[in-house]
Amino acid sequence: MYFNDSIDDVIGKFNTNPDTGLTSSQVEEIRSKYGSNKLASKKKKTKVQLFFAQLNDILIYILIVAAILSVVVGKEISDAIIIGIVILVNATVGMIQESKAEKALDALKELSTPKAIVKRNGELVEIPSEEVVPGDVIIIDAGRFIPCDIRLIESANLKVEESALTGESVPVDKNANLILEDEKVSLGDKKNMVFMSTLATYGRATGIAVATGMNTEIGKIAKMLDEGENELTPLQKKLEQLGKVLGIAAIGICAVMFAVGLLQDRAVTDMFMISISLAVAAIPEGLAAIVTIVLALGVQRMIKQNAIIRKLPSVETLGSVNIICSDKTGTLTQNKMTVVKYFTDNKLKEVKEFNINNKGEKLLLENIVLCNDATSTASSKTGDPTEIALLDMGNMFNVFKEELDKTHKRVDEIPFDSDRKLMTTVNSYEDKFNVMTKGATDNLINICTSAYINGEVVPMTEEIKNGFLKVATAMSDDALRVLGAAFKTVNSTHVEVDELEKDLTFIGLVGMIDPPRLEVKDSIEICKTSGIKTIMITGDHKNTAFAIAKELSIAEDINQVASGADIDNLTDEELASRCENLRVFARVSPEHKVRIVKAFKSKGNIVSMTGDGVNDAPSLKAADIGVAMGITGTDVAKGASDMVLTDDNFSTIVAAIEEGRNIFNNIKKSVIFLISCNAGEIVTLFFGILFGWAAPLNATHILWVNLITDSFPALALGVDPGDKDVMKDKPRNPKDSLFKGSLFTLLFNGVLIGILTLIGFIYGVNKYGDAGVTLVNIANNPEALMHAQTIAFVVLSGTQLIHSLNMRSSDKSIFKIGLFSNMYLIYAMVVGIALQMAVIYIPPIARMFNVIPLTLADWGLVIILSLIPLVINEIIKLFIKDK
Repeated sequence: MYFNDSIDDVIGKFNTNPDTGLTSSQVEEIRSKYGSNKLASKKKKTKVQLFFAQLNDILIYILIVAAILSVVVGKEISDAIIIGIVILVNATVGMIQESKAEKALDALKELSTPKAIVKRNGELVEIPSEEVVPGDVIIIDAGRFIPCDIRLIESANLKVEESALTGESVPVDKNANLILEDEKVSLGDKKNMVFMSTLATYGRATGIAVATGMNTEIGKIAKMLDEGENELTPLQKKLEQLGKVLGIAAIGICAVMFAVGLLQDRAVTDMFMISISLAVAAIPEGLAAIVTIVLALGVQRMIKQNAIIRKLPSVETLGSVNIICSDKTGTLTQNKMTVVKYFTDNKLKEVKEFNINNKGEKLLLENIVLCNDATSTASSKTGDPTEIALLDMGNMFNVFKEELDKTHKRVDEIPFDSDRKLMTTVNSYEDKFNVMTKGATDNLINICTSAYINGEVVPMTEEIKNGFLKVATAMSDDALRVLGAAFKTVNSTHVEVDELEKDLTFIGLVGMIDPPRLEVKDSIEICKTSGIKTIMITGDHKNTAFAIAKELSIAEDINQVASGADIDNLTDEELASRCENLRVFARVSPEHKVRIVKAFKSKGNIVSMTGDGVNDAPSLKAADIGVAMGITGTDVAKGASDMVLTDDNFSTIVAAIEEGRNIFNNIKKSVIFLISCNAGEIVTLFFGILFGWAAPLNATHILWVNLITDSFPALALGVDPGDKDVMKDKPRNPKDSLFKGSLFTLLFNGVLIGILTLIGFIYGVNKYGDAGVTLVNIANNPEALMHAQTIAFVVLSGTQLIHSLNMRSSDKSIFKIGLFSNMYLIYAMVVGIALQMAVIYIPPIARMFNVIPLTLADWGLVIILSLIPLVINEIIKLFIKDK
């Protein structure tokens, strides 16, 4: 609260001396109380801890159980080894991703300036910033980073670049003598204070260190990052729920089958083996690994689109985003002050209309280039962003400062002063000199006695004066930063300084703004048609924020804008209810941004937050998807984000959302495919045992199909070409079941695959069983049972491979989509068939699986049965209205 205190009060509170600073004994005493000036963090997880954390998942538990069951059931441990490899791959990929994910605090620490100039024991000394303590008297000059939070006690034209902390796009004028009465002042308005890790761009100052380490504003951000919870993404929640359902289903099926077998007077050991087979059939062993691999492949595709995903599940979450909360400065705008309008000769024009041959316009341009201390070349830019913008305007019309300075040499000057809000230079013009003055319109026009209009100097009348002021006000209302320009010609440089800024001739006005990115408006329009709201969040003032929002079609009315002060007056519940009608949040702090994100999330929205500054980091972490800018973004923002845009292009977010939607659709195809295949296995075993038959399949067959035959088509479905119309759909409800709209497909095809497999088994029993052998007593004829199970095994594999073609679309014919438009799926089917042939025809493998070679007639039946799912699904699609 030191911004409310007078300079004397602050000095008294810290018992320090502005002239001599703290003594060594005072420093040691204070350091023992407050510690070093650095940021603390929680103890990091080791690689081993990260690895085992990946195993804390219900699907992984099911895989582990499957591995144990495969050892119990099988004669070999090969199945357990396969499942073990799946578990290891899944955990390793997750560990690698997470080990890169928590770097936000490290980046914050790196922001701390390495050196600070302080007064100690009556001397000026340069010390490491970590050694600064509250009460230290600190010297600030241009180009130096601020080492801690400081209450200024002296200042001379100090300007501080705070955009990374507050989001304000231009440096802030600081004033040590200012005392703020209001206790609720936004960070950007605390103009008698400077904050850790911001940059002094102009002037100098002295101040008292009032907060160090975790007590600074940056420290508060670090604490929010450190305490942030890593919530599960919608996909993770769905898979966790699915895992629980499958686990319960597996246990339930085992129990029911075991009970049925006992009622049928079957041997307990036989029923134990059959029940385990059913449990294995209920578990899609490759699901976790397939989802991880599909997400990883999606990440690789997105890198090519300039989006780097730092956390795999974030790819899918993008697809359900319906709110994009975007930082203004550097994200929606270019983070580069640019002159967009100017006023001369009673005409307000766009910069593109500038005419260098017009005397008044040329004089205006020479004024803002000569009366300027910045530099702006193709290779470097230095100085105040406002002055750089003025030079950039000159560069546009080939009026370069270096050349103009040589032609019109500066012979005298009055530096900018925050009280006068003016800057003046005296430049040679042949045998005379021009006094060039620029600054705040109100201040400048009061020292002008004439105006330059249409090539002539005319007396300054009230009408002319009011005309300039009216235009300046209109430009300000459009959120432009307005500067006035004036001049006068003198015969000699022997003019008293006090006389230079008198009797000037007003030339005109220039208006500048941090303009929107060119591509952003189109991207926002795409978002609108996709059911995605764009919300602007910024540290800038209300009018500035609304002007940009209106230009980008984010907001239409000033009532859709709320300030940080407004948010302070609302409870979390009130903010959540109001946020539905708000589109812009202005003059907000990092804490406000987190509250805004949480308010939207509390209404069931999936929220993406974009930003580039330190001030954005907590809200990036709080959002469902935090998106940082790769070029202009700070390391802190990147470390707290889920996704980094390497081109800083807002439209890349839209492309990423489209990719996310397609990836979710593909994952859904893979999951529905795997579960429907597993349902077919359950139907086969369940009804086979329910009817009192011998087991149509054994556990080894089922494990092979689940881990090998199904996995390749599931992976291929995971990289299915995206739907070009996916952005015409509204964002899906994250609460919707993974099976929404696909339950019929799952159950119908599961039952169909099961029935076809049973038909194959019945065919084998009837063809190869001796006289008197039935489906019940076929176990007494081991060779016939093996033949019948082999046919059932191959039919199961074949129907599932062909069924993968059905999964590419729920309503479009595979022939309309293109049978070969996903060659990965064709390759997967070919590999699946080849592996199935190898199992049957390579003797050592055939013995392991208890199968025997099939005859040509057997293969004919297998092919017919395998094609039936495709034929029936194509007929069903004829009656479904094509999208």
